[in-house]
Amino acid sequence: MRQHTIPTPYMVGDVHIYTTEIGGELVLFDTGPSTAEGVAYLQRHVDLRRLRHVFVTHCHVDHYGLASWLARHSEARIYLPARDALKLRHHQRRVECLERLLVDCGFAPEFVAGFRGTLSTNQVFPPVPERFAVVEEAAAPGRLGISTLACPGHSQSDIVYLCGYCEVTGDVLLRGIFQAPLLDVDLETFTGRFSNYRAYCASLLRLAGLQGCRILPGHRRDVAGLEETILSYVGKLLDRAARIREFPARLSVAEVVARLPGTNDPFIAYLKASEVLFMRDFLAEPERLRSSLERIGLFADVSPAFRTVA
Repeated sequence: MRQHTIPTPYMVGDVHIYTTEIGGELVLFDTGPSTAEGVAYLQRHVDLRRLRHVFVTHCHVDHYGLASWLARHSEARIYLPARDALKLRHHQRRVECLERLLVDCGFAPEFVAGFRGTLSTNQVFPPVPERFAVVEEAAAPGRLGISTLACPGHSQSDIVYLCGYCEVTGDVLLRGIFQAPLLDVDLETFTGRFSNYRAYCASLLRLAGLQGCRILPGHRRDVAGLEETILSYVGKLLDRAARIREFPARLSVAEVVARLPGTNDPFIAYLKASEVLFMRDFLAEPERLRSSLERIGLFADVSPAFRTVA
């Protein structure tokens, strides 16, 4: 498996994509951002004439941004997670639901309008590929010996791809980074907010089965190990939850965000709102995370900090 690193204009910095050859077929995991630099990198370092499969971990712009470009400039089939396919097929409905969620969080109509403008300005939603398949429904992964593991939390569509002893994890396992749990509507029902917190607790149980594999992350060059990465993430979660707990429960999410530094930009405020909701969900139901950590044998490592916060 070969790692490729592409700069991005986003706060998270460089993104990694991966190529491998299976049975004479060139396979790409993730695409990089929809930038001129990203296009130039693919043209120089990926044999587009031979590319046959593109597997996307989740449809955030730094991981999925060039999917449409690849569909036009290669014969590769694009494979997207099922919930991301729903997001793309019902884009306008999803945006309208997301705006209502922001209003429910206490944000003013002026903020929501600014957020809507930020989405288009920052190219958060790249063009939809002219052709794509839903990875969970496709036969190609099994034929190629690639298995998939749904691990939502950062987004509701996060997929880990297992290829031999390697696991392409996108934003699921990152060293030293707290993967922002993004506020979104539940894409299967369009009737309420997707619970990133509950999803993450369930994903921990699935991730425990990956022990011993080589982790190929979407950012940062390497990951020390599965347990270290989970404990680092939970440690940051507990630290941030303690800070959120200091704000009175009567305050709306928008009021809490307004008291946090660096939230003048609407998109940054949206990221902070996503995190506040995640932390409040944890504080309302800490035993769910505790149960997951106990079942994978990691609760003892965080128990002192956990009991201080929860």
